[in-house]
Amino acid sequence: MEAPRDHGEAAASRSELTAAGVNDAALVARCRAGDENAWRELVERFSRYVYAIAVQGFRLPQQDAEDVFQEVFARVYERLDSLREDEAVRPWIAQLTRRLCIDRLRSGARESDADLDDLPEVPAEDELTPLEDAFDVHEALAELPENCRQILDRFFARDESYRTIGDALELPPGTIASRISRCLAKLRDTFEGRNLPPSASSGQVT
Repeated sequence: MEAPRDHGEAAASRSELTAAGVNDAALVARCRAGDENAWRELVERFSRYVYAIAVQGFRLPQQDAEDVFQEVFARVYERLDSLREDEAVRPWIAQLTRRLCIDRLRSGARESDADLDDLPEVPAEDELTPLEDAFDVHEALAELPENCRQILDRFFARDESYRTIGDALELPPGTIASRISRCLAKLRDTFEGRNLPPSASSGQVT
């Protein structure tokens, strides 16, 4: 198992999973039933998320982030049966990742004889919210029709003008704004549908 380095490949794989209609709870249920393909899909689905928490949230160096990545999924594999609600797998994985990142920071300080009080500031859970939101948006975007994914990517990710988008998609520039507006509405509806409040009973992390 290797930490992801190609974000494009990870996003493409995630899109395929979402397009197949496999939600988190159904995927966990398949894992519980011993489906080896489901386990590989679960790792693929959450690999970029775990790595982003370690690298972007906790600023771990690459080797430490990869070690955390390996440990997270080893524990998920061992303790999946302790998860009380299958649909709560993502917050459970996030909590586990956060705990292991903190342990890694403390372990590094002890090995270097550094003062534990001098550890880098650990981000609070609410400071990791942007990573959660980005994960939700990417998955919601993957559920949109291809024409919406393409036009939103060109406008927001590539920062292309209406004229450039129109030329590329063979659409009149005057229709681009209304098309973007409609696609944003679809994205918002999809995002809000995915971003339901998590269950209060999500299992324990140890």
